[in-house]
Amino acid sequence: MVARLLIAALVLAGSSTAMPAPKPRPVIKERATSVTMVLPLGTVIGTSSGGVESYNSIPFAESPAGTNRLKPPVKLTTPYGVLDGTGPAAACPQFVESTSGSFLTEVLGYLADSPFIQTVTGQTEDCLTIDVYRPAGTTSADKLPVLFWIFGGGFELGWTSMYDGAGLVADSISLGKPIVFVAVNYRVGGFGFLPGAEVLADGASNLGLLDQRLGLEWTADNIGYFGGDNSKVTIWGESAGAISVLDQMILYDGNITYNGAPLFRGAIMDSGSIVPADPVDCPKGQAVYDQVVSKAGCSGSSDTLTCLRNADYTTFLNAVNSVPGILSYSSVALSYLPRPDGTVLTDSPDVLVEANKYAAVPMIIGDQEDEGTLFSLFQSNITNTADLVEYLSSVFFHDATTAQIEALVATYPDNASSGSPFNTLVFNEIYPEFKRLAAILGDLVFTLTRRAFLTATYALNPSVPSWSYLASYDYGTPILGTFHGSDLLQVFYGILPNAASKNIHSYYFNFVYNLNPNTATGGTSSTASKVSLSWPQWGANQQLVQFYSLTSNLLADNFRSSSFDWILDNIPSLHI
Repeated sequence: MVARLLIAALVLAGSSTAMPAPKPRPVIKERATSVTMVLPLGTVIGTSSGGVESYNSIPFAESPAGTNRLKPPVKLTTPYGVLDGTGPAAACPQFVESTSGSFLTEVLGYLADSPFIQTVTGQTEDCLTIDVYRPAGTTSADKLPVLFWIFGGGFELGWTSMYDGAGLVADSISLGKPIVFVAVNYRVGGFGFLPGAEVLADGASNLGLLDQRLGLEWTADNIGYFGGDNSKVTIWGESAGAISVLDQMILYDGNITYNGAPLFRGAIMDSGSIVPADPVDCPKGQAVYDQVVSKAGCSGSSDTLTCLRNADYTTFLNAVNSVPGILSYSSVALSYLPRPDGTVLTDSPDVLVEANKYAAVPMIIGDQEDEGTLFSLFQSNITNTADLVEYLSSVFFHDATTAQIEALVATYPDNASSGSPFNTLVFNEIYPEFKRLAAILGDLVFTLTRRAFLTATYALNPSVPSWSYLASYDYGTPILGTFHGSDLLQVFYGILPNAASKNIHSYYFNFVYNLNPNTATGGTSSTASKVSLSWPQWGANQQLVQFYSLTSNLLADNFRSSSFDWILDNIPSLHI
């Protein structure tokens, strides 16, 4: 505890130069009252407090437990009568990391209350539910725009009740852009993204993405009852949620039509886009499946997939969680992630985008400046360039040659002052190659692949607008800088209601209303959501908005150009 308090004090001291101390948020003293929503399958009891109504735990699919384990979701058609939607929704089974013996991981959990670390309660396989938040008193005639949230967590963790949308809806009201907010639960880890040839042959791949898609279909069918407009849906995600947003754009080769209309019209991706991936039955995927089968005691079965489906819950949970996790030496070389299956995800995302097989909708996409620091805490045995090349070759990119990886690494200077957290001189180098590895992982998985994605989409569909950003508002945080997921603290939770949070909300709500972050028309006010800096479209000039805690400015999206050029030329070798 002393160590935690010491590090917390250092973080506060380091952040004090970057942001003012936040003022305490007013305590809402209004007692929550009950509200009801009548839907085709039943009546949902929700709560109303602070000008926002909340309806939680609404089922949109049959239970994926029992005989439905490791199978595509099935639309719910059975009435559920009166449903208590006043409490938090239960989480799908989680791949929770152990923090035992890891000082850095404990510090991370203390500072960020990271979902990768915190203990999860209320896990159940019967978890495919939707949460809906709306301004109090909204009627079906209001037809408010809808913001559909897909949580992140490395495709291993996350659940809707982590993200209380009431604050966002309250802010949308105060900014004159009232919205309806929807959050979807989907299966994660081995429950939602188990790879392997057996899974592929059974048509049981990418189940988490199918859960999200069915949630979108539920929204199209039901959001009108809540006063939402199903023709004005924007999908929004962070980290794996942002990657999922891109995946929803490329599912079925970009077909987003449901009942003759598109499921969404805009997209927001915070820290994630293209993740080039080998097929479901690739050697790495098969190794994961075989490990799960072995741990579940199914190796001797003539039908290992059926054996996994019939295993008791605890046995199956322990089996799928026996492979390397995201907060480990393997880092973002994920065991579970969306992989091409030839049907739902017909090819690797990079290939589909290049082939123009994606839903070209207006979008906002951006990153935290130090995306890689969080995922570089666990590789302290890497002490020189040769170690770094070996790590990337053996853990991440099995299709790349040693010469290719050496060429990539050479684009990142071997000195601490050039690494991430960026612009911190020689400080924060917790082991010899930490900042260099952090820069490489951040660029490969997030920052420079974002630029590659935008380069492709602009070339293919230049008339479809996009806007991009780089967030630097946590500059000064020791070791981590403006780390992956730190935007949630400000943009979603409002823990630091500073200029960055306020400006981003204005941009986002404007986008949800007008598919343009600069346009403040519509809603109840066109003044409260006006922005001081016009955000240029990402295009030929390749300009970003760079968000700081107190201000924002324009930035040319051409940094680390030699690394970007290498990535662009070698994407086929970067599949994981």
